[in-house]
Amino acid sequence: MAADIRLDRLLRQAEYCSNGATPLPPPPVSPCRGWHFVRCIDRNAAPSIREGPVKCRRTLPILAPASRPCAASIGIPPYNWRFAPHYKTRNVPTPNPENLLELRDVSFGYGERLVLSGLNMRFPRGKVIAVMGGSGCGKTTVLRLIGGLVHASRGTVDFDGTDVSTLDRDGWFRLRRRMGMLFQFGALFTDMTVFDNVAFPLREHTRLDESLIRDLVLMKLNAVGLRGARDMKPAEISGGMARRVALARTIALDPDLVMYDEPFTGLDPISMGITANLIRKLNDALGATSIIVSHDVAETFAIADYIYFISEGRIAAEGTPDALRASTDPTVRQFIEAQPDGPVKFQYPAPPLAEDFGIGARA
Repeated sequence: MAADIRLDRLLRQAEYCSNGATPLPPPPVSPCRGWHFVRCIDRNAAPSIREGPVKCRRTLPILAPASRPCAASIGIPPYNWRFAPHYKTRNVPTPNPENLLELRDVSFGYGERLVLSGLNMRFPRGKVIAVMGGSGCGKTTVLRLIGGLVHASRGTVDFDGTDVSTLDRDGWFRLRRRMGMLFQFGALFTDMTVFDNVAFPLREHTRLDESLIRDLVLMKLNAVGLRGARDMKPAEISGGMARRVALARTIALDPDLVMYDEPFTGLDPISMGITANLIRKLNDALGATSIIVSHDVAETFAIADYIYFISEGRIAAEGTPDALRASTDPTVRQFIEAQPDGPVKFQYPAPPLAEDFGIGARA
C-alpha cells in the first residue's frame, strides 16, 4: 500500500508535463521562500496567477531550470520556468515543524448558545488524533471550524502557519485542496459509478489526462480493496463498501489533512475493523495528519495516537488512549464504560413536567 501511494505521488507530477510525459526528478535546490514558479510552453502565453485558482496549476515545491539539458535529450518539450514576482509577499507564514494544525483559545456559538469554549488543541504532522465526546458536545463543529464552514467567535485556527481567519475565497480554495473530508454517511453521488465518484475531485481540481486519472483512481480503489467494484453504483454496494469508496475519494488528491466525521457509524463489526485498519494504514502511507471525530471507543482507541475528550464545550480530558483509560474524571469514565447513570443525564434540561401540563395552575 505504501508503494502504491508513493507511485501515486510520482504519477501526479505528470500534470506539469505535456502529453502526459513524466518529468525527471528535479535538482536538489529550492526556490526562495515567498516565490513560486509558473510553467509556460510559450513564454508570451504564460497564464496570469491572478486569473484564479481554477486556471492555475498546482506548482511543484522544487522545479528544474529552463536550461536543463537532459529534459530535451529524452524528448520532453523545453519548458520555460520563470518567477512570478506578484506572488512574493512580505509576511510569509512560517509553518510549525511539529504541528500541522493548532486551535488556540477557540470559542464558537450559535446565537446565544455557546457550543465550544476556550479550546486549545494541537494536531501533529503524521499522527492520528481523535476528538471524542457525547452526542451534541461539539465534535463535528470542530471540523466545521477547521474547514472554514463556520468561523470562531474568539481565538485562532492556525493551519500550517496560516491564520485561516485571514483567508479570502481564493485562499480557502487553495487551502481546502490540502484537506480531505470523509462525511458521516459517505455522501457519494448516487448517479455516478464507484470509479466516477473517486475520479470526481481529480477531474474538478486538476488538468490530468484521463488515462492518468484512470491509473490514480484504480490505485486508490485498490488501496481500499474495491478495484473490482469500479463499475458499480452506490446502490449496488453495501454500506461498508460505500464508506470505503468515500475514503478512496477523500485521499484522491493526497491531502495533508484528512478529517473523518463518525467513520464507524452504521457499520457492522467486520466493516468497522476494516475501516479502522484502513484509516491507520493510509495515514501512515500518506504521511498525513488525520482527525477522527467519533464516539466509538474500541475502534478509535485502537488507532489513535492522541485523544481530546470534549464535554460541555470544553476539553475535559486529553492524552493517549492508555491515559484516558486510566482517567478518574467521572464524565470520561461514564463515556468509556457506557454507564447509563453519571454526570451526563438522560433528560435534556427542561422545566418540570407538571409545569408543561399546567397541573399546578389548575390546582
